[in-house]
Amino acid sequence: MSIPISLATISKMIDHSLLHPTMTDAQIAAGCELARKYDVATACVKPYSIPLAKDILRGSDVGICAVVAFPHGNSSTYVKIAEVEDALFAGATEIDVVVNIGKVIGGDWSYVSEEIRLINDIVVGASALLKVIFENDFLEDSHIIRLCEICSLHEVAFVKTSTGYGFVKQENGAYSYKGATDHHLALMRKHCAPEVQIKAAGGVRTLDDVLRVRGLGVSRIGATATEAIIQEAKQRGYQ
Repeated sequence: MSIPISLATISKMIDHSLLHPTMTDAQIAAGCELARKYDVATACVKPYSIPLAKDILRGSDVGICAVVAFPHGNSSTYVKIAEVEDALFAGATEIDVVVNIGKVIGGDWSYVSEEIRLINDIVVGASALLKVIFENDFLEDSHIIRLCEICSLHEVAFVKTSTGYGFVKQENGAYSYKGATDHHLALMRKHCAPEVQIKAAGGVRTLDDVLRVRGLGVSRIGATATEAIIQEAKQRGYQ
């Protein structure tokens, strides 16, 4: 028996993304106000914006998601841990951390696994949630499967497809990315433990996108088009 999807269900799937490098404090504040207005899951912010988000979201049911080693994942484990601890101290309730992509592609799985374990232990110890960003556009299916297995082993709360900034150089010299593809989402759901949730980020821009990825087992999305998605849901009669 399927459970009817409500407006609240849709809203609480959304991490409202405020991560573009050009965003000013005024724009981030406006984004946090929008996140509060629509009662989404979290406002997803850069680490320095946590105090601003905390002030605006105080008293609401909207969490604060901070990104770490964003968008390329190249910081040392020591620096990632320091950034995680600083974000948690500042008030983040969820952490989205990017894996060391070069280590993944190079097959240094012991490094990758130990880094995820250390970070997850800290996040869980602070009663927060960790999402591990794979950046699937750079990876082969075999890499994604192994990452799912590692995150399941360490009981990570979420695995996440993309940063939204993982641009891959094409043969014509242009840079582009696919983000959350149906193939990758199905692959992640298949190879993660049932209790590990999936976050889709990159290319989820409409209500139909949200409903489609939900059908693939996604429980959270990263979105900049939050207002358009919610307004479309209202127009379709979701309550």
